[in-house]
Amino acid sequence: MKAKNECYKHRSNGLWFLLLFLLPCQLYAQNTITIKGIVYDSADGTTLVGVSVNEKGTTNASSTDNKGSFILKVSNPNAQLVFSYLGYKLQEVSLNGQNTVSVKLEPESRGLNEVVVVGYGTQKRGEVTSSIATVKSEDFTKGAVRDAAQLVQGKVAGLRITTPSGDPTASTQINLRGLNSINGSSEPLVLVDGIPGSLNTVSPEDIESIDVLKDGSAAAIYGTRATGGVILITTRKNRGKSKATIEYTNYVNVQKIARRPELMTADDYRRLITEGKNYTDFGSNTDWLDEILQNPVSQNHNLSFFGGTGTTNLTGSVNYRNWEGIFLRTGQERLTIRADLNHAMFDDKLKTNIQVINRTTSSTQGGADGYAYRQAMIRNPTDRILTEDGKWQERAVYFYDNPLSRINEATNDNTFREMRVSGSLDYHPIKDLSLKILASNVQNNNLNGNSTTFDHVNTTKSQLNGTASRSTYSNKENLIELTANYTKSINKHNFTLLGGYSWQDATFENFSAYNFDFPTDAYTWNQLEAGSALKRGLAEMTSFKSKWQLAGFFGRLTYNWNEKYLFMASVRREGSSKFGVNNQWGTFPAASIGWRINKENFMRDIAVVSDLKLRAGYGVTGTIANEPYMSQSSYDFTYNEGAFINGKWVQGFVPTRNFNPDLRWEKKKEYNVGLDFGLLENRVTGSLDYYTRNVEDLLYNFPVPVPPYLTGNMFLNAGTMKNSGFEALLNVKAVDSKLLKWNTNLTYSTNKNKLVDLSNKQFDVTTEFFDAGYTGEPIQSSTHRVKVGGPIGQFFVLKSVGVDDNGKWLVENKDGQVIPIAESTAEDRQYYGNGIPKYLLGWNNSFQIKNFDLQVNIRGAFGHDVLNMQRMYYENPVNKAYNVLKTAYDPVYGKQLNTDLVYVSHYIEKGDYIKIDNITLGYTLPKDFIKKISNLRIYVSGLNLFTITKYKGLDPEGVSYSGDFTFAPGIEHRDTYPTTRTFTAGLNVSF
Repeated sequence: MKAKNECYKHRSNGLWFLLLFLLPCQLYAQNTITIKGIVYDSADGTTLVGVSVNEKGTTNASSTDNKGSFILKVSNPNAQLVFSYLGYKLQEVSLNGQNTVSVKLEPESRGLNEVVVVGYGTQKRGEVTSSIATVKSEDFTKGAVRDAAQLVQGKVAGLRITTPSGDPTASTQINLRGLNSINGSSEPLVLVDGIPGSLNTVSPEDIESIDVLKDGSAAAIYGTRATGGVILITTRKNRGKSKATIEYTNYVNVQKIARRPELMTADDYRRLITEGKNYTDFGSNTDWLDEILQNPVSQNHNLSFFGGTGTTNLTGSVNYRNWEGIFLRTGQERLTIRADLNHAMFDDKLKTNIQVINRTTSSTQGGADGYAYRQAMIRNPTDRILTEDGKWQERAVYFYDNPLSRINEATNDNTFREMRVSGSLDYHPIKDLSLKILASNVQNNNLNGNSTTFDHVNTTKSQLNGTASRSTYSNKENLIELTANYTKSINKHNFTLLGGYSWQDATFENFSAYNFDFPTDAYTWNQLEAGSALKRGLAEMTSFKSKWQLAGFFGRLTYNWNEKYLFMASVRREGSSKFGVNNQWGTFPAASIGWRINKENFMRDIAVVSDLKLRAGYGVTGTIANEPYMSQSSYDFTYNEGAFINGKWVQGFVPTRNFNPDLRWEKKKEYNVGLDFGLLENRVTGSLDYYTRNVEDLLYNFPVPVPPYLTGNMFLNAGTMKNSGFEALLNVKAVDSKLLKWNTNLTYSTNKNKLVDLSNKQFDVTTEFFDAGYTGEPIQSSTHRVKVGGPIGQFFVLKSVGVDDNGKWLVENKDGQVIPIAESTAEDRQYYGNGIPKYLLGWNNSFQIKNFDLQVNIRGAFGHDVLNMQRMYYENPVNKAYNVLKTAYDPVYGKQLNTDLVYVSHYIEKGDYIKIDNITLGYTLPKDFIKKISNLRIYVSGLNLFTITKYKGLDPEGVSYSGDFTFAPGIEHRDTYPTTRTFTAGLNVSF
């Protein structure tokens, strides 16, 4: 019995021991709470996939699934959950005993955690040490915009964007921080989702954000392509939302000429004839400008689709735009299709992306161009349009054609097609390490056809019996980039290390053929061989092919200590086939530092300052020659330098380019100092930047002696150009209440430039100046001169100071004396004004009043001059065969002009202006007002509404500063397509 009791006792002790062992587990099970929840986007109500959910103060975490749901076990019924998601504001939620939660995250559009796209990656705004500007889609210019550039017009300090032409086929002009090259490009590098493209690659409705890398430290990672800056376009994507969404936007607009010149009418002609003026009255009343203008109606439609899960999702869009121009028979159709597919596998360790963009633009136009506009300007208003037998009325006058004949008897068809295919693999083998490969293939081709009928002036005046031409070009570009990115945080030390390799190649080829003297004009360009000019050896045929390669190795280190002290350094080693064998490789380093002053202890009690960061950077970028083979010798067969051999003319074999193995890229060295600030809990934010940049080894075509060289010119590296400037950005949440929200944005910039030197010591050649720009016939003069030691953009002209009693100009000679213009020489021309604005200003305002929204954008440019060519040619009544402006008979210096057309300073005017550029008023219907529609907005908009200026021409902004006029800015040409004023009504709807 005792033994039995002892046994029982031992069993009892073991049981108690087991119960004691299981008790903590039981108590833990009783204290563990299962929390279930779902996370939404507060803006559109869609669920979010991949949101991180953490129990605050612990390592306990979960994430939302492809339905936006999550499950998390916590030990405290009053625990706090922290929800974080890229692009959204961090949010903390207290459970307060709840088992289920529903969370709505707000998009992060502002502040230090805003994601900024940089070269080959992203950074938080607060960690950026370079000069980078970011514009999100909600801040884009609303209404009808031409391309991506107009979305950010006036919103980025230092970025000059203008629309000099109303032609629907034209693009915007863009320049960042002044000119940087003579023979290279000053335009920024445009990357669309990392692939080189253009401002027209995707439709404006398909863009999510635009980031501008402005200074050398930010752009140097792109090496030789980045001297003009870098514009990074990020397209819209499905950011892990599980709910399928369809968006449709459309608009219709009408346009009219922004400012119409006031020409003499038929009544004016008849009045002047009675006053003894030698005009001819043909008996009609014709407003020639009215005859070539139309009232265009344009439309745009965009359909976007977002769908899928957190694992696989798709973004697709179709954009169709049909724009008509204010000139007869002008317009353009554009169709852009984009598909973006993302897939993740292996627990999100491998992410893939495939994107396809197909773009087609086509135009079937007549002969309405700048020259036709000139003919409408000068045409006699008493002349008729047609003769009695229905033919176009023409007159035997020099450079004087019926504009309607040119427009209606010419056909100009153009079709451009582009296919862009890109794909990427992003692999995360271990935590913090990303290995990525990006590849793309871009192919585009252009097909053009041009012809004139037997009723065109080519035949009626020049007896060509019909003309026709056909041309095409093709361009293929391949890109492959390999990158490795490692991110690590150790206590308060945070760093990112990037390394990569890039390869890009392109092949371009074109062909064109021209013929005339056809048996019929019905063929147009479809039977070029039928023209008799071919048999007489007068037809033309050209073809060309070129290829280039670019390879680069690059690396970057970013480091910060406690997000207070910031550092970035990068280097790119790049080789190009465009340069000489002795200089095919170059190195482009960069470094920048930042100090978050607001994080210092001495700033803690200054509550008004929410952010204060001082930064400074230095970077080197390059410029490649526009054309390949410039360092290589070249020969050509030409009939012009041939010889008779055995009774036959044999074309010559002649050199056309000298060999230069030392040709290398230009180098731009840029320093930038900036200050970013935020006040009143970031109700007021902004930045200040000062920069100075020196461009060395400028590419220039110098004259050289023959012999020893084969030809009289040689492409050399020579000289230095300097730019400096100041930029300011200010963002203010002026009013932020339930009833009214008002955000205002101000941008300001100034730029000074100088050509420091233009010489090459190796070849002992020096150029003191070069001329640029031209007036055209009959004046035949350059308009600008760029002088070593002086600023770029200066007009070089005879300075007019009066008119004598005979109506002849009085000008100032080189000694400051007043002389008749007939006694002046080329040495009497002087620098007078500058076509580049000293100051650029942008003021952007957005208002939200309940469901109404209003956007007002104002821009201005100051401190520059414009050569008004229309006044120069049409404000002088000397040639009675041409019509003129009504002001042609106004006194000049109190006298009546009676002199030949000349280029004098009288026609150079102050070009300062302020534009009320865009006003858009919209109304958004209340949510759930219509079932199945999550958002419905209607709006009206006006573009280029009003210009405040003393300039007398059409538009002080209607000037060119690119192409042939890069160094001859500030000319409003007589052969122009006038700018327009646009009125738009549109609809945005989401399902």
